[in-house]
Formats: sequence, C-alpha cells, structure tokens
Amino acid sequence: MKDYIDAAAFKEMVLCADAALHANIQQINELNVFPVPDGDTGTNMGLTLNNAATELRKREFETIAAAADCVSSATLRGARGNSGVILSLLFRGISRRLKGTETAGAAEFAGAMNDGVSAAYQAVMKPAEGTILTVSRLASAAALAAVKKGAELEDMLLRAIEAGEEALADTVNQNPVLKKAGVVDAGGMGYLVILKAFLASLRGEVSSSDPVPEGGGASVFESSGEVLMEAITFAYDTVYIVRKSSPNVDLTPLRAYLDSMGDSLVISEDDEIFKVHVHTDEPGRALTESQKYGVLELAKIENMVTQAEQLKAGGKAQSTDDLEQVERELEAEEEPGPAEPEKEYGVVAVCAGAGMEALFKELGADSVVTGGQTMNPSTADILKAVNSTPASTVFVFPNNKNIIMAAEQCAPLTEKKVVVIPSKTVPQGVSALLSFSPDEAEEALKEQMSEAMTHVHTAMVTYAARDSDFDGQTIHAGEHLALLDGALLGSYEGFDALFEKLVDSFGAFSPEFVTIYFGADVVREDAEQASALISAKFPEAEISVVDGGQPVYYYMISVE
Repeated sequence: MKDYIDAAAFKEMVLCADAALHANIQQINELNVFPVPDGDTGTNMGLTLNNAATELRKREFETIAAAADCVSSATLRGARGNSGVILSLLFRGISRRLKGTETAGAAEFAGAMNDGVSAAYQAVMKPAEGTILTVSRLASAAALAAVKKGAELEDMLLRAIEAGEEALADTVNQNPVLKKAGVVDAGGMGYLVILKAFLASLRGEVSSSDPVPEGGGASVFESSGEVLMEAITFAYDTVYIVRKSSPNVDLTPLRAYLDSMGDSLVISEDDEIFKVHVHTDEPGRALTESQKYGVLELAKIENMVTQAEQLKAGGKAQSTDDLEQVERELEAEEEPGPAEPEKEYGVVAVCAGAGMEALFKELGADSVVTGGQTMNPSTADILKAVNSTPASTVFVFPNNKNIIMAAEQCAPLTEKKVVVIPSKTVPQGVSALLSFSPDEAEEALKEQMSEAMTHVHTAMVTYAARDSDFDGQTIHAGEHLALLDGALLGSYEGFDALFEKLVDSFGAFSPEFVTIYFGADVVREDAEQASALISAKFPEAEISVVDGGQPVYYYMISVE
C-alpha cells in the first residue's frame, strides 16, 4: 500500500485515468439527455484529459508539483466544452495546492481535490447542482472527512469514490431534466471514472504500460477495482495523417462520411495536414474517401478484437508506433508567437460550414475557428486564432453555449486582451458583429453587441441523434427536430408539419427580419420553399436566404 504519491505515481494515475475515460466515452455520451447532436460530455472530457496524457508522456518529473502543473496547463489548453473546462479547473486547483511539494500523502491529496472543487465553483457563473460539480464536491468532502479519521491514501480515495457514487445516483433527483429522462449526470460519471482509475493505479491493478488501442479498448473500473474489457463495436482502430490538397479544404463532408461508418471519430487539423482517428470495420473505405482531400502520408490500423484477446490471454498486444513518432515531431515544431498589433480591435468567431465562415469574414472577422455542435473546439484552438489576430484586443464570438467557457479560458494564456461576447448561436453572433464599430470604446462596443443579441431569436431544424423521452415527448432517432431559442418544439417524421409549427411560433415575436441559413444537406430550392412559407405568414417581414453549409443543422433561422 502506498503512503504517498510522488511524481511518477501521479503521472501513472493520470495516464490510467486517460485510458479509463476513453474506454467509457460512449457510455458517458449516452447519458446526455437532449437528443440533439452535440459535443457530448464523454468526448469532451476524453479529449481534454488526453491532451494532458500526451504532454505527460513527453517528460519525466522530479516532483508531484511539476507533474500536476503539466496536467493543469495541458487540460486548460485542451479543454473542450463545458465539461472539459470544468475538468481542467479541477486539475488547476489540484496543481495550486500541490505547488512546491515533492510528494503528497492522504491529507495533501484530499486537500488538493478540495481546492480543485473550489476552483471549479468559483469559475462557473451559475453553478448547478446535480452535475459534475456536485459529485466532485461531495467526493472531496468525504476524502477530507476520511483523512480526519486517520485514513491512509488508498482508503481515502475509496471513501471519496463511495461518496461520489452516492452523489452521482442522487443527481437524477436534483436535476429535473435528468429525472424526466431517468439517467444520472454524464459529467459526474466521467469524474468517477477518473477517481476509480486513480485508485486502481495506486493499487497496482492497472498500468499505463499495458498496450491499449488509441481512443478505446481500455479498462472500465468498478469500485472493487475489478477490470472489465469494454465491448468493441467496430474492430479496427484506424488512425492516419493526410497532407491537405489546399489549406482551406473543407473536411465537413468527410466528417459526416466517416461518422456514418464507425464511432470514436476525431479529426484534428492545421493548415497543412489533418489527422483522423476512427473505429470502423472498413478502414479501406475510410482511407480511400480521405484521399479525396489530400495525399495519404501515414496510417496505423490495429485490430482491437485481436489485441483484446492477446491481453486477456496474458500476452502483449501487437501495435505500431509510426504515427506516435510523427506526432512527437509535429508537436515539437515551435509555435509562432502572438501577432504584433496592427490595430486596436480584432475578431475571432467560431462556426462550421463554408458559407458561415465566408459570412463572418465578410463581416470583419480576422479568423474563424471551425467548430460548433458535435465538434467543440478546444481552448488551444481558440487561443491559436486569438494569437494570430494582429490586434491588441480580440473579441471572441463562441456562437454556442458549450464553447463559451473554453473561450473564456484564453484570457490568462495570452498577452492580448480577450473579450468574450457570449453568443449562444450563430445568428446571435452575426447580429452582434453587424453592430461592431471599431471607432467605439471597448465598453460601448460590448454594450452595443450584447444589446443586439437580445433582439435575436434562433430557430433550429436538425435530427434526433438518439431515442429519448424528453419533456414528455417520445423521440425516435432520425426524426426531425424543431427548436426555438434552445427549447424543443417537437419531433416530426417530415418537414411539412415541422415548418408549420415552427413558423407559427414566430408570431410571438412580430418578426421584421428573418434570415434562413440552410445547411450542407439542403438544396437552395428547398430553402426557398421554406422562405415562401414564412413570407406567406409574415408578408411585411424582410426575408433572406443564405447558404451556410453548416453540418448537423438543416436550417438555422434568425428571427428579429
């Protein structure tokens, strides 16, 4: 039994937690209640912690303080979505408490966990109970209580896990939305997966040196420490790098194609290359389709079923490390410093779709970060765009409620002043940017843009990503969904009834201006028909149709 955690032990704990979290991504994602396709909790937490694991593997540390600082910095930059940001804040608090220490015993680590919770609560504007915040708070409180009774390190973590499990089970009662759906909080479950991995690592039940397929196939940690192999849906773990045919190549169609033939899809890119990770039964199809966007450079294809069988038999799973070496070389390339200011104000916007990107640039955005629903950009993605903007003050338009926190984390990471305009939808961002005047003072600008957003109502037409019983409505995967200002209006098999309900709902706003942004899966003729329906209902309104090219949403409609 370990009496303390040193740098090597902490590094091992985080690496094991990364493997455990990735093994449970799908299970955590399925707890997301709202049926709309989204940047799901498991995916966001997994990508955030994986950023720390990548950094940890590059270095050795002399003190636990140095290792914790590395994790804090990496999770901050890699944070995706609200759940990823909260996870990064939990690690930031741990790092602050352990600063200057070489090792941590039960008391020190329990205190660090508690400081992590405090950091998270302080950063969240309106902390909601029945979430990861509740689970982490009660687990940390139990850890402190156990230490006061003389508990050693492993027993302290076990008490924290037990309290966390009770708190997680109770989230279904604390959150009305979870109660209706009959599920527990996804972020809270992710947090417990991490704690259980910590304990299993300290007990020597798992090791990061065990071969684990990237993004899946790692262990599921139960309270007893027993390790069970996650069921493998698709056999081949497929990872490859493609050199782009052009810097501005749009990968949106590729994302949709690959998502239809597998799971655990992650596509990362810069101006020159893109890297794909996907689990699929047909890796050849994935590679062939991707070659339409550039030149295939390296590929790694591993049979996860075979690897699982080898591990189960007590052997070593076969693997290849070609891509890992390339990644180390790419990551070693020096990042350019912040662009020198050429003007007072700059603008960074987040959106998806070639038409949306062109629109924001036409309105004056210096840089557009690709992202939105299903692909929340990380803090590092947004920070890169901020630093490349040649201005002393950079306004950031997240255009999605799940990206606002990640954008806000950029402020302490750059010498530029970052001002986040909390736009929750693309139409809000467009309206705010239309009121942007570089001759105004900063506070006046913020006030003008915030005021502009209050006059915008956003309607969305998308599809149900999963079966759900939401707000008393039974929803089936694949049905069309109508939403207005984030609220679900209904689920429909066809568009006719959907648009009738949606257009009727606009009457509450007496619309003067309506803009229809149609997505990648919609032809202009259908969008014009939607425009005619709205025009017939509101003949005095000025109606525009714009090819947004956005994925996921057939239509985004701005009503002012």
